[in-house]
Amino acid sequence: MDNQNQKRHPNWKAFQSLAAALLLAAGTQAAASVTSPVIGQLLWSEEFNGASLNTGVWTASDGNGCQINLCGYGNAELQYYSPNNLSIVNVPFESGTRALAIQARSQTVGSNVFTSGKVDTKGKVQVQYGMIEVRMATPNIASGLWPAAWMLGVSPQTWPRNGEIDIMEMGHKASVRAASGAPSANHFTGSNVITWQQAACVPGNESCAASTAWQTKNWYVPATSLANRFVTYRLYWDESQMRFTVVDNGVERSMYDAPLPVNSTALQAPFYLLLNLAVGGNFTDAATPGQVSAPLPGTMYVDYVRVYQLDGKGQVKLGNQTVPEVAGKFGVFTDTTTVNSKLVAGTSSDIFLWNAASSGAGNTAPYEGSNVIAWNYTAPGQWFGGGVQARQARDLSNYRNGTMRFRIKIPANVSFNIGVGDTYTNQNWVNFPANTTTHGLVRNGEWAQGSIPVSTLLRSKVAAQSLLDVFMISSDANRLPTSTFQFAIDDIVWDAGGTTTPPPTSPTGPTWVSQPTATTLQFNTNTGSWADVHYIVNNGAQQNVRMRLDGSTNTTIAGGLKIGDVVRYNFTYWDTARNYAVDTAWQSYTMK
Repeated sequence: MDNQNQKRHPNWKAFQSLAAALLLAAGTQAAASVTSPVIGQLLWSEEFNGASLNTGVWTASDGNGCQINLCGYGNAELQYYSPNNLSIVNVPFESGTRALAIQARSQTVGSNVFTSGKVDTKGKVQVQYGMIEVRMATPNIASGLWPAAWMLGVSPQTWPRNGEIDIMEMGHKASVRAASGAPSANHFTGSNVITWQQAACVPGNESCAASTAWQTKNWYVPATSLANRFVTYRLYWDESQMRFTVVDNGVERSMYDAPLPVNSTALQAPFYLLLNLAVGGNFTDAATPGQVSAPLPGTMYVDYVRVYQLDGKGQVKLGNQTVPEVAGKFGVFTDTTTVNSKLVAGTSSDIFLWNAASSGAGNTAPYEGSNVIAWNYTAPGQWFGGGVQARQARDLSNYRNGTMRFRIKIPANVSFNIGVGDTYTNQNWVNFPANTTTHGLVRNGEWAQGSIPVSTLLRSKVAAQSLLDVFMISSDANRLPTSTFQFAIDDIVWDAGGTTTPPPTSPTGPTWVSQPTATTLQFNTNTGSWADVHYIVNNGAQQNVRMRLDGSTNTTIAGGLKIGDVVRYNFTYWDTARNYAVDTAWQSYTMK
C-alpha cells in the first residue's frame, strides 16, 4: 500500500535507517518455481468465521497517524482508523460466507471527516515464503477509496529498508490507470514491491524507495467491475522470485508479465500482514474530502487469509519475536566492559554517520579495547550526527530503572545531544550544553563519562520494548560549532541497576494485577479507554488480549494457573489526556 503507516516515510530521516513462541515450518526442497508451483500443506489461515475479530492474531488501528507522529500515515490520508469500523459479518451478496468487514464511513472524529478500519498481525503472525492467498471483495471505490492487502517486513529498519509487499491495492489515480485501458477505478487492481535501492536515491526521492510498479505493467483489468464480488489474490514467494496473481471466476491471471526477482535481503525475511480501507490521500485522486466521490458507507470484505507451503518452502511464526534483554548490563559499543550481552558493529549493529558533508573519519584512539567511534568535524556552521542502530529491535524494558553510560572525548565548547529511537519512529534527546557538567559528564576536552537515567532518555513516548537506535548523537541546532574538531565515543553500556520494582496488586496507578483465586490472575487498568494486556506464563507463548471495558476500568482474567507460575506482563493503553498509546514496562508476578 503506497506511502502508508510506518512503512511510509516520504521524508525519510537519514539517522533512522526473533525467538518464536511457535514455529510452523515446511521442509525445504532443492527446486522451487513460482511459475509452476507445487502447493503443499496449509501452514496457517484466518477464516474470519468467529463472532468477533481475533485480537490474538490481529491488532486494530485506532488513530489518524498522529498517534505515531505520522499524521495521515505519510500519505495525506483523510480517514481516522477506528476499531468500531471492523466486524465479522455474514456477507450480504454471497450466502453462507462470513467475512471480516472493514467499513469506510462519512463520520467526523476530531479533524477527520471519514472513518475506516485497519488491522495488522505485527508481533503476532509473521510469514516467510510460501503461497499467501487472500479472498476478498471491494466496494465501489469510485474516487477516494483505497483498499489494500499487503505486508511489511519485521526488520526494525525503517521503511523502505524493511521492505513492503502489496499483494493487492485499488484506488489508483486515473493517470496511473490510463495505460491499462481500464474503464473505471473498479476495473483496475494492482500489486507492488517496494525496497530500498541505491539507484533510487535521486532528488525528490530522499527515501530511496524503489517500486517494481514504476513504469511497469503490474495490474489486472477485469471485464466486470470488481465492486461487491469476491476474487482471490495470490502471492507466490520464495528466496529468489515473487509472482502476483488474481483468480477471477476460476481463471488465474498474472499481474506482472514475468516473475519479479528478489533483489533485496529485506525480501528474504519474515513479513507481517495488513488489511485496510483508506480514504483519500496522495495515492488517489482525492486529496480533499470534497474530491471523495465513492458512495459511503463502503465495505471491504475479507473471506480468508491463507498461507500454504510452496515447493516445500514456507514458514509462519506466531507470537512476539522480540525477547527482552536480561536485566544487567547491555553493551551497545564496548570491548572490555563485562556485560550480559552486547551488539557487535557489522554483525548485530551498524554505525551511521548522517552528514558526510560536515564530518568524516577521525583518528582519536579508543578509550578502552581496540575499537572506537571516531569522527572529524570539518565544516563549521554545519550540523553533525550519527549513531548505533541495532539490526533487530531490542527489548530493553528491563532497563527502565537503570542508566545509559557512555564515554566521549569532545571539546568543552561544543554543545551536543544524546538520543534514542524506537521502531515506531519515536525519538527523545538529552542536551549536553557546552562548558557545563551534565549527567556527570565533566567538560574538559578529555575522555569523560556521562550517565543518563533511562527514564530521562526515554521519557514517555520512546518504547523501551522496541528500540532500534540504541545510541544517537547530534549537534545542538541552536549552537552549531564554529570551528573544526575531532570527537570520539566509546564504551556505551545500558545498565539495569537495582532490582525491578514489584508489580502493584492494588489500584495505585493506571495499571495493576490482582489474584482472585489460586488459579486466576486479573489484569486491570483504569485508563478510561481501550487497553491491551500482553502476558507470558512460564516463558511460554505470548498472549495478546484486548481487555473488557466497563465504565472507566478494563479487566481481563487469565485462568488455568497454579501456585508458583511466573506471569510476565505489560499493558498497552490509550492515554486520553495525552492522546497517544502508552506501553508500560514488563513486570513479573508469581502466583501465590
